[in-house]
Amino acid sequence: MDLKQLIDTDRLPQHIAIIMDGNGRWAKQHGQPRVFGHHNGVKSVRETTEAAAEIGIKYLTLYAFSTENWGRPKYEVDALMTLLVDTLHKEIATLNKNNIRLQAIGDLSKLPSSTYRALLDGIANTSTNTRMTLVLALNYSAKWEILEATRQMAALVKDGKLELDQIDEATFANALSTRGIPDPELLIRTSGENRLSNFLLWQLAYAEFHFTPTMWPDFRKDHLFQAIIDFQNRERRFGKISEQVL
Repeated sequence: MDLKQLIDTDRLPQHIAIIMDGNGRWAKQHGQPRVFGHHNGVKSVRETTEAAAEIGIKYLTLYAFSTENWGRPKYEVDALMTLLVDTLHKEIATLNKNNIRLQAIGDLSKLPSSTYRALLDGIANTSTNTRMTLVLALNYSAKWEILEATRQMAALVKDGKLELDQIDEATFANALSTRGIPDPELLIRTSGENRLSNFLLWQLAYAEFHFTPTMWPDFRKDHLFQAIIDFQNRERRFGKISEQVL
């Protein structure tokens, strides 16, 4: 069955977020070190990104590295950072070919200098692309992001540049690292885990969740299409009753 044909392109989510989980366990199942799983996950990133752009998704955010991931073994962290640099260098041509813009969120300045430079180069080299925006969450923590936004607004209030009664949801959202990006309507998490792991806690308040047992290195476009079909078969009420959203 061609799952793509089952998707209603008039009811696509504007923004899909993915927690790419299961690389290490996938590698273990194949009798390989964890880094082997991360390398094989790159193919999933490429195929998922191209498939999302192909059907008309406007924003795709991938949770690539959390602040908690620094606690992993040093060899794995170093390998991840090297892989990120290599992937950015190799995939920029593919992003440009597909008219995809690269952006990033997180505490980016804390990344290794080579990773940070490669990321900035990729963002600059794809900045004029308009088909889809690919957002990488790197050294990202939703709690960090919310605290940073709170500190920014507190400083503005202290300096007399913002009144307390001016702080509303829109003001707060504009202080987040995702300013200018619509909130995700669909969150996908791979590998059978059913938690958010400190990812986009504010932005996912009304997202639909799709959890799949598929490990990230095995995730392909049909898995993405199935998640979108699942999303389109749900009733999104936003606190209302069914009769009010018909």
